[in-house]
Amino acid sequence: MKENDTYLTVKDHSVSGEIFNLKLNKTYGYLETSPLPSEDKLPQYYKTEDYISHTDTQRNLFEKAYHVVRKVALKQKLKLIDALSTSEKNLLDFGCGTGDFLKVAQNYNWNIFGIEPNEQARAIANQKTNNAVFETIDSARFKNKSFDVISLWHVLEHLPNLQNQISVFKKLLKTDGVLIIAVPNHKSFDAKYYKNFWAAFDVPRHLWHFNQEAMKSLFASEKMCVVKTLPMKYDAYYVSLLSEKYKKGIMNPFKAFWIGFQSNLKAKSSGEYSSLIYVIKNC
Repeated sequence: MKENDTYLTVKDHSVSGEIFNLKLNKTYGYLETSPLPSEDKLPQYYKTEDYISHTDTQRNLFEKAYHVVRKVALKQKLKLIDALSTSEKNLLDFGCGTGDFLKVAQNYNWNIFGIEPNEQARAIANQKTNNAVFETIDSARFKNKSFDVISLWHVLEHLPNLQNQISVFKKLLKTDGVLIIAVPNHKSFDAKYYKNFWAAFDVPRHLWHFNQEAMKSLFASEKMCVVKTLPMKYDAYYVSLLSEKYKKGIMNPFKAFWIGFQSNLKAKSSGEYSSLIYVIKNC
């Protein structure tokens, strides 16, 4: 693939209907959305009630199922950070949405802070967490080496100025702290099956599209190492359900379940799950 070649052409199915290209970043191996929206234009692509992570709506069976699965996932996330925590339990959840993960962590004696730029989601999160969520990272509020755990659950792919952001996380993390990042994996079976209809491309809200090699290479540039990779098995079903809608115009739960099941089954040997959690530490 030449540097300027397009890996795939993808449509914004949920908001604008615009067409974007996915191009290979030759340095680290991830895919870039092209053209990248300017930072002042980017918020308009989030203006939809269908963006569930920014609301607590349960208008239909799909959204109700999403919240049921999210409760299970929250318990798994808490179990993960508890296993990784040191003597102190200082948590920063970056891109915390409506604050459900922070609320659960707070209930289990974590000292919580969140960052959420979306005003609507931040207001909901602050109601749940006693105003522990802020719009941006403020150096006067957050000192270097403050956090035992920094988590980004399906957030890294949304962040402009990617390498600058990673550098900030490294500074905020304690020397023996842990960075936990969950992102979609475009080398999964469901991604290859749905191709340009794969919902986890989610252009242009997703600016970057990762695989395991790219994640290792990207964080190695900050002298950080991926020490563990974990699957997010529910994502294969959720993403497949949305992908069916984009491809056929209607949700087909039976077909989506079958594709999601195949994706997880194949990933048992390949390791290429629909979404992956990366546990990252200073090298």
